[in-house]
Amino acid sequence: MKKISLWSKLPEELDNLLLKNGYKKYRSQQVIDWLYSKDVYSFNDMTNIGKADREKLDNIFDLSLPEIETEEVSVDETRKFLLKLEDEQYIEMVLIPSDEKITLCISSQVGCKRGCKFCATSALGFVRNLTTSEIMGQIVLARKLAEPKKLTNIVFMGMGEPLDNLNNVVKAIKIMQDERGFKFSPRRVTISSCGVVPELIKLADMEMKMKLAISLNSAIDAKRRELMPINVRYPLSHLKPALIYFSKKSPHKITFEYVLIKNFNMGAEDIKALRAFTGDISCKINLIPWNPVPGSKWQAPSVAEVNAFQKEIFSTADIPVTLRNSKGKDINAACGMLAGKKKQENH
Repeated sequence: MKKISLWSKLPEELDNLLLKNGYKKYRSQQVIDWLYSKDVYSFNDMTNIGKADREKLDNIFDLSLPEIETEEVSVDETRKFLLKLEDEQYIEMVLIPSDEKITLCISSQVGCKRGCKFCATSALGFVRNLTTSEIMGQIVLARKLAEPKKLTNIVFMGMGEPLDNLNNVVKAIKIMQDERGFKFSPRRVTISSCGVVPELIKLADMEMKMKLAISLNSAIDAKRRELMPINVRYPLSHLKPALIYFSKKSPHKITFEYVLIKNFNMGAEDIKALRAFTGDISCKINLIPWNPVPGSKWQAPSVAEVNAFQKEIFSTADIPVTLRNSKGKDINAACGMLAGKKKQENH
């Protein structure tokens, strides 16, 4: 019989599972304390539980985590991990330090089916969704790896489109935010999406406590369509009403991620369109200089070009504009590059 992964269960679900297997409720709280407060991930080490019960628990429940295949460390201390899953598929996660913060960028799928032209993951194609336990496994691993510092932020900006795996992503967020779990603040959890309109509406109706980031990259349909095939099915005229609807359901500003690509989406017409699209949405804009992907026709802008674009946006848009400093450029930081290299090795 296949073991039940405890990383896929909310604390109250764990209560019920243990009760069904003949345990008292206090035993469930003991296990939860070991997992979420003491960061102990082996039943054998849960010393206030009798040996016979520990062996029984170990026979029923699974606490295994993804295996670290490789780790790359940047000069700026960004750490990128290639993780091997139980079925020998590979995903990536990244730990990004910044002052007192440590942000974990996690994956939601093996590969991705959305085909964004600037993204290395799209070259891998789509394999499958991650389970809730595989999503949680990244967080559990990262908490240990971040020590002695504390993991402060989690962003679903790794491999895959989170809204294409909505149920498992939402379940993982509920577990990580649970008062008996990791108690992550809603302000510290962000889902990044390319704009899957029906799932955006579903997410809005769930009234989940988290932040939303939208990969926009152009507010001109023809340009966005060239970069992002999803814009064919859900053009900007469909995306915007969904975002306004979401904004009414959430206390947090929506972040628009805008990858800056030289000689493509950084002209006067691009700024005008961006201002028109975002002007009536509670939002902020995060500018991201493009991280080059081997084989792509696109070019990264110079520092002067980035600064000029940012200055022009500041002068024409009455909304916050930030510039994301590129991290880990020296370690294949573009999402999907490590997994892509592994895929090539295996073939």
